[in-house]
This record gives sequence, structure tokens and C-alpha cells, in this order.
Amino acid sequence: MTKFILKPLVKSLLLATTIGLIGFSSTSALARTNSLESGEAVFEVLASEIALQRGEAGLAYKTYLDLARELNDPRLAQRAMEIAIAAGAPDLALQAAQTWESLAGPTQTKPKEVLITLLILNQRWSDIVQPTISLLNQQTPAEREKTLQQLQVLMSKAPDDSGAMLAFYDIVSTLKPEPQNLGTLYTYAMSAEKAGHTNVMEKTLRSILRRSPNDVNSLNALGYSLADRNQNLPEAFKLISKAHQLSPKDAFILDSLGWVNFRLGNNSVALQDLQQAFNIQPEADIAAHLGEVLWVMNRPAEAEDIWRQGQKLDANNPTLKETLQRLKPDWSLVAQAPQGSWDGRFAVKITGLTDSKNQGGSGGFTLTQDALKDILEIRNPIGTSIAKITITPGEATLERDGQTVTAVDADTLVQNTLGLPLPARGLSDWLRGQVRPGSNASVERNDKGQVSKISQDGWSLTYNWSASNRLEKLNMTRSSNVGSIDIRLVFDNPNE
Repeated sequence: MTKFILKPLVKSLLLATTIGLIGFSSTSALARTNSLESGEAVFEVLASEIALQRGEAGLAYKTYLDLARELNDPRLAQRAMEIAIAAGAPDLALQAAQTWESLAGPTQTKPKEVLITLLILNQRWSDIVQPTISLLNQQTPAEREKTLQQLQVLMSKAPDDSGAMLAFYDIVSTLKPEPQNLGTLYTYAMSAEKAGHTNVMEKTLRSILRRSPNDVNSLNALGYSLADRNQNLPEAFKLISKAHQLSPKDAFILDSLGWVNFRLGNNSVALQDLQQAFNIQPEADIAAHLGEVLWVMNRPAEAEDIWRQGQKLDANNPTLKETLQRLKPDWSLVAQAPQGSWDGRFAVKITGLTDSKNQGGSGGFTLTQDALKDILEIRNPIGTSIAKITITPGEATLERDGQTVTAVDADTLVQNTLGLPLPARGLSDWLRGQVRPGSNASVERNDKGQVSKISQDGWSLTYNWSASNRLEKLNMTRSSNVGSIDIRLVFDNPNE
């Protein structure tokens, strides 16, 4: 009798796992139904759903994912992924999606689509290449074009434009035949340039222009690329001039026109073009070019002023960074692999919380930087180590009480593990008065050229420097869904 009652319940719950965010079903998955009809499996499924209803999403997630791996059933992994998404845990959702995709088998496309989306949301650009290629190779030409367009939309929102473009190039360069959509081909051309394959970029843009001679973006991109590489300047001027005629108020085309005039030695005309471009649309790229023209025309104060404005717009802009490194190296970001160490104390205050137990904390820290690796040790107020965090560009590992936890993002790892909203990722860059890589940033400088304020990733950083140009204090503030966060760092041993 018990068995008869439980079976419909199990079937209802299993149906719920196939109807949710994705609506996935497969012959291979349905073939495993019997594996879920054991008493122990039924109990775990029911217990997970009850735990979820009680707000214990973590327990439900873990039970479903463990059961999926034990029974080799992709539907349970999908359910775990849905729970993680609903709980706002993209890193856990990604783990479940990877399990779902591996259990579903190579012929299933829906798990691949979800996995690729979650990899993008987690900024795992190099990891999306192979599953995306596998997915595209299973699709019809029409489906492939649609997928590539959807991929472009997701990538366009990425803070790490460079990583997204490199991944897009690696994906599209494998496709035979090549895409036919002009927008996709244009993105492919730009990704090829980002990957250093200017021959592919030029070939693709010329292919677009043969099909659409008045494609403004392709005219401008090809002309600017030639001008920037100081190659075939007459053709570059012709291409950009045509784009300008078609779109005379476009700031980026005016920037290209100014840049090719600068390459041709027409500095006064270039200055007018670039000033007009910057007035229409202030951008860090345009500020870099305008400042360089002013610099060459022996107007350094004006050049520095426009570069300051550019750094306020986006200090991480690659054109601006390269320009400053050449012409104003004392402002530029450190190009070589840096080393350094900092010792100090921190105090965290959070206002706006209803739970008075989580309003902040204090302690000490030591940060050691060696090339691309940061090691951050956090101590409590009496000096006992709380945690050791090792941060590399693609991974963060936290060691605490003999246990090790790994995540993609160091900030999320610290928040989830220690309950403190400490910005661990790129902290060594900020302590040097530099922006951390990967996202837009605003930089302000004092009269001495020292960085006085950085705004990046929702954080506002205010700097106090000593007479010997060493960082003495750093205040870090931001607003979040948990309240207003105020972190104060005081240094005992700044960058020795």
C-alpha cells in the first residue's frame, strides 16, 4: 500500500524536475526512472522538496546533486541547478549544470545551452569554447546563426570584453561554412583583431563590404585598423571619409577621422575632429587620441587634463593605458609582473541591517603579491589567523580550520565563507593606486598626480598618501543589498 501511494508522488516530483526553468526531457533520462523508485531515493527526493519549502535551499541543492551523481540521472542535476538559480547562487548553479550536461549525454543540446549561459554569467570565457563548438556542430545552419546571435547579446554585456571576444574568435574560427549574418561576421572580425589575427579581421571586413558597400561599421573599423597600424593611409582615409559622409555625427567615426589625419600629419585638422568627437561623446578611447595629438603639438598641460578626464571615464581602457604607458609612464599602470606586501588593520561597518549580529568586524591582514598571485591572510583582533586566501586570475582558494574552499571569484568566496564583504580580488592593484583589471573604472588624481579616488565595481575608494608617496589609509565604501558598507584600512607596512 505504501509503495502504491509513493509512486504517484515520486512521478509528480520527477515531473517537476523536468518542468521549470528549462523544460528538458530526454529518452536517456526517462530510461533511468526505475532508479528513482527505491525507498531511499524516494525519501531523499521528498526530504529535499520539504527542505526547500522550509527555506533550506542549500540542503535541497546538495541532496539533489549528490543523488544525481549517485543514480546517474540528469533530471536531478537539473533540479539542483534550478534551486541554485532561484537562490541566487550562479557558481553552484554552474556546478549542477556541468553535472547535468555530463549525465545527459552528448546528443542533448538543451543542457549545453544552459551550461554555456551559466559559464558566461560566471565569466568563464575559456570554458565556453568547447561546449559551444559542440552545440553549434549539432545544429542546422539556421539554428547556428540564431545561437551565435544570442551568444553575441550575452557577450556584449560582459565586463571582460577581451575574454569574451577571444572566446568568440576561438568558436567562430572553427565553423565551416562561416556564418552568413553580417552582424555576426562583424563581431568575428573584431574578435579576430583582439586575438591578434589582423589578416582575418581585414579579410572578413572586406567580405562584408563586398556584400554591403555602405556598411558604416565595417568601413570605419577597417579604416581605423589601417590607420592605427600606420598602413595604407590613403585607403584608410578614403574608407573613414565614406563612413563619415554616411554618419557625420558619429563620435567614433570622427575619432577615426581625427586619428587618420594625425597619422597623415594633419595635426590641426586631427585636433578639430577629435575635439568634436569628444564633445559629442566623451569616451576614454577618444581622450587617449586627443591627448596624444595635444602632446605632440607641445601642449602638455592640455594633454594631461584630457587624459585625467579619460581616466575618470575608464582607467581600464586599453587604448588609454597604452598611450599613458608610452607618453606619461608615471601615470600608467604597471606593465611588468609586480611584487609587494602590505600589513595593516581593517574595520568593517555595515549600516542598514536588521540583524545586529552582522554589522561588521575588525582585525588585521597581510597581503603578499607575487606576479599574478595574491595571498591574503586575515586575522582576528588578537592576531589569530582566520583564513588564508590565494587568488589567481581564474580561481580563488580559501583555507580555514583545515578545510579548503574554491571558487571562481574571490569576493564571493570571502562573503560566503567569512560573512564579510571584503573585496579580495584585485586588492593589490587597488593598494597600489591602480584599477583592478576586467571592468570599467574611474580614477581621480590630486594636484601631485597621485590617485585620490577610484570608483570600480560599485566600490568607492579614497586614498591618503604620505609625503614619501606611501599609502597610509584607504577608505572603501559601497551600497549593497545588505546595507551601506564602510571598510577602513590602516597600514603598518605599506608595500615594502
